[in-house]
Amino acid sequence: MSHAHSPTFPRFQLGKQLRRLREQARLTTEDVGLQLDCSPSTISRMEGGKVGIRRSTLEQLLKIYDVDDRDLTETLIALAKEGKTRGWFARFGDLPSHYSRYIGLESNAIEMRDYEALVVPGLLQTEEYTRALLAAASPSGEPDDAVQAHVSARRERQELLTRADDPLQFIAVLDESVIRRLIGGADVMRSQLKHLADMGRARNVTVQILPFSGGAYAGMAGSFAILKFQGAPSVVYAEAMAGDIYQEAGDVQRYHDVFESLRAAALSPFESVKLIDSAVAETA
Repeated sequence: MSHAHSPTFPRFQLGKQLRRLREQARLTTEDVGLQLDCSPSTISRMEGGKVGIRRSTLEQLLKIYDVDDRDLTETLIALAKEGKTRGWFARFGDLPSHYSRYIGLESNAIEMRDYEALVVPGLLQTEEYTRALLAAASPSGEPDDAVQAHVSARRERQELLTRADDPLQFIAVLDESVIRRLIGGADVMRSQLKHLADMGRARNVTVQILPFSGGAYAGMAGSFAILKFQGAPSVVYAEAMAGDIYQEAGDVQRYHDVFESLRAAALSPFESVKLIDSAVAETA
């Protein structure tokens, strides 16, 4: 999987720059929307990296913001061009927009810190476990092609951890309930736990378990992931019903502090893998 095949990251970078330029010009999204003859929400979507931007629209924005820096202009035009390409995940069909945006950013990350309260992280799931989760999420049943699209996209995402060239550094903190909840039946769960333990021994993967015996802890509000990029600000993805991405530095620092407190409360990586191995034996 190549970073160049995801338009999400250049859109994200472009949006951050456009917001900075708008704020420097002391303009609101309403002000800019009036001049572009579009809604303030359209400006917000551009700045949030949720949509691609045409070159003509970008040039209008730069004119509104009085940008005369040629190098900056050329850089932003290049980002806009990259942001109009199709993502690698487009071939998997009509995936939810918040999910597509997340995996587009994920494919450009150099490190991910992931806290999960309920299920095994997507990057560490087996195919059978993923299918069981999808079946539970849609009791009425999703079409076979939609299920296969999700499974295939997740399988390709997992190549981030195993690629020979600079694999993703992945640190996962999991509530103990993740390894105790029997998803898909004993056979599916046993296979998943074995895979989780094996991945926990990989050089670029760290898995830590928050034991039940630890009581209450900081992350009980919900799962989240912190994505770190080369030469760009980190992003937090916090799970909600529709999925949210938080881009502000204050949000990132707050989640970073929570994650570090979770790691401190969790078992060591060695003890965590031992606990997972014992959970495997209990499913036999």
